[in-house]
Amino acid sequence: MSTTTPPRKSATKPPRSRAREFAVQALYQHLVGKQDAESIDQFTRGLSGFHKADSVHYDALLHGCIREAAQLDALIVPLLDRKLEEISPIERAVMWIGTYEFLHAPDVPWRVVLNECIELAKEFGGTDGHKYVNGVLNGLAPKLRSVEVEADRATGKARP
Repeated sequence: MSTTTPPRKSATKPPRSRAREFAVQALYQHLVGKQDAESIDQFTRGLSGFHKADSVHYDALLHGCIREAAQLDALIVPLLDRKLEEISPIERAVMWIGTYEFLHAPDVPWRVVLNECIELAKEFGGTDGHKYVNGVLNGLAPKLRSVEVEADRATGKARP
């Protein structure tokens, strides 16, 4: 019988996953505290574990989502069943991240973006927030990553 303990789940997270975790927390600060990106960035970089995150991806997410907030909201709003103001700031931040990555990170497969965002919503959001995030991002994927989604559907990897 082994006496070693298995690594904690967070110990095995890839740098980009960690970047998304820090970005969702930073975007929450922006949405709730109305803080500017530079102040949030300085604070976040000082947090424990930040050195293990992909700082380039974190920068792109934080600054890109704040810079393009109106565009991201415009894509998200048509898929909502309530007013944008009624969406939890965590879920909104996660949807921003997913939408931003759909638009600007073509090297990340759409299914990875979707799964990462569902996991973020489970970790940081409300009880069923991940289901809401899943629904919205699944609705956006065919519009923002049509070629990729269609290719997955053709091979049976995506739901119709």
